[in-house]
Amino acid sequence: MALRMDDVGASSKRYEVYSNRSWGWGPVRVSGNWLFLKYLPSVKAWGPYRELTASEWVAILELLNETSASMTVAVTAAWAERADRVTPFPERFPAAAAALKEGVRRGLIEIANHGLTHCVLDRNLFRPRWFSSNRTYHREFHSWVPASVQNLHIRRSQEILQEYLPPGNMYTEDTLEIAERYGLRYVSCDTLPGSFGGLTVFGNENVVAFHDRDLVLNGSEWLRTLMARDPQTRFCSVAKLATSAP
Repeated sequence: MALRMDDVGASSKRYEVYSNRSWGWGPVRVSGNWLFLKYLPSVKAWGPYRELTASEWVAILELLNETSASMTVAVTAAWAERADRVTPFPERFPAAAAALKEGVRRGLIEIANHGLTHCVLDRNLFRPRWFSSNRTYHREFHSWVPASVQNLHIRRSQEILQEYLPPGNMYTEDTLEIAERYGLRYVSCDTLPGSFGGLTVFGNENVVAFHDRDLVLNGSEWLRTLMARDPQTRFCSVAKLATSAP
């Protein structure tokens, strides 16, 4: 089985703020997305939450080493604050980036490309909204995002990172064509397995996929518990799973 952690470095953890809750009193209905409500712990559905620290990454690496496992870490290549303010992951989080680099050197971590921003930059649509959810704008490769924009994002992210994982399990044939153009070999997400040109597409059938949020909220022991559910399973990265598949 492959281990895959998504959303590392994605500013969606700060700006994807929404609620699935609502309340009604007779003809009056109030959405949990109204003003400040979506920030309340009992109302919010996802963010905000913080990035994993370098010390937390060290603990994760030691766990992987202890259990003779490896893991794919899907990193969003740049942190977006606004459309004109996008900072590469190694510059925004240098200590965490150094810890991940050490994990790669030790063969414990495989870095995968999780897009450039994880979100739609156009008109700052990814920023929190006053009275509604912004969730739809925290998927980077919608069918309505022009292929030229997808090309730019994949090219820029690939200059920073390696491999490819589409944020939010969303992509189009244009996305796959562009990914192959920049030398990507595997796509791993919640989809049907198959192939596209020279790309191999993996579903989640043999992948244990989770988010950095799970470890931010629950600590590295959460990952240990996850792996201990089946002590006979050997956990590896997506690339190792791909090369070992018949």
